[in-house]
Amino acid sequence: MEFLSEYGMFLARVVTFVVAVIVILSAVVGLAQKAKGQEKGHFEIHHFNEKILDMQHALDQALTLPGGRKGLEKSYRKEQKQRDALAKKTAKKRHKNDSESSIEAKGDERKRVFVLDFHGDLRASAVTRLREEVTAVLSRATSGDEIVVRLESPGGVVHGYGLAASQLDRIKKQQVPLTVCVDKVAASGGYMMACVADKVLAAPFAVLGSIGVVAQIPNVHRLLKKHDIDVELITAGKYKRTLTMLGENTDEGREKFQSDIEDTHELFKEFVSSHRPALDMEAIATGEIWFGTRALTQNLVDELLTSDEYLVAQVDSADIYEIAYVKKKTLQQKVGMVAEESMDRVLGRWLDRAKDPQLPI
Repeated sequence: MEFLSEYGMFLARVVTFVVAVIVILSAVVGLAQKAKGQEKGHFEIHHFNEKILDMQHALDQALTLPGGRKGLEKSYRKEQKQRDALAKKTAKKRHKNDSESSIEAKGDERKRVFVLDFHGDLRASAVTRLREEVTAVLSRATSGDEIVVRLESPGGVVHGYGLAASQLDRIKKQQVPLTVCVDKVAASGGYMMACVADKVLAAPFAVLGSIGVVAQIPNVHRLLKKHDIDVELITAGKYKRTLTMLGENTDEGREKFQSDIEDTHELFKEFVSSHRPALDMEAIATGEIWFGTRALTQNLVDELLTSDEYLVAQVDSADIYEIAYVKKKTLQQKVGMVAEESMDRVLGRWLDRAKDPQLPI
């Protein structure tokens, strides 16, 4: 125990020193980045069809005996020439039709599917990327194309997810078919986004629903009062502050806060109902969640299907493009990430060492 105590003190000093160095480096790097200005993002576009073909070719090569690989390569080259010729013909035709602006002329073109990814956090910070991606895709997508959003989010702040849902609504307003695929979770604000789609697909055990609103505020007023600490809260406007962390909360403030929460819930229900009118809102707007198979019986989703199944099934009939707006991480962000990972490793190893004195550290 004495060894662990001494080692803990040593580790605390090391961690303090490391953190101090990182803070100084981050400050220096931050100033340098500020002087350089913010770097603009760029788009990364991957042809999903080519990715599937590469996978198939790799398997074919592995499964073919050495003597037959030469003929296989020859066959690949021939197929690639045919695909290139078809792509060139399609591009030329599309350009001509775009010039003529003829919807009828576009009817026999090969369909394009644009795939976007949204990985949501509490603040819906991915909406920054989403708005750029939607703007870019809508500049080229037509009613004969399709936009697929692979959505994963447990929900978060109302205004953030409200904006994210509005970005998907832009797609609907331009009359481009929109499909949302939920492989893992689309709950609360995540479902607010999903319900906008023309078609919602979910994996059998994906989590959906949670059509409700929650808020909690810690209050330390009694603790402060016990130590004779006063908190002065000055407001202008009867309901400028209903509940507070430090001051004394009143029944009137609680009632107003509850009223605001319920009004937000009503807006949430109205939004979902306007996009999926077949839903029984009284049954599903309870804040509960459902797994995919149960969500299907509640009309929260239209079909049980993973995003992989849905996209692979269209490889032969459509050109599928995965699109992502990417911003380069600054040196400051990279240093922060490395520091966080290093701290996690050091603390993890120290905890393991504390549990087992024989474990090297």
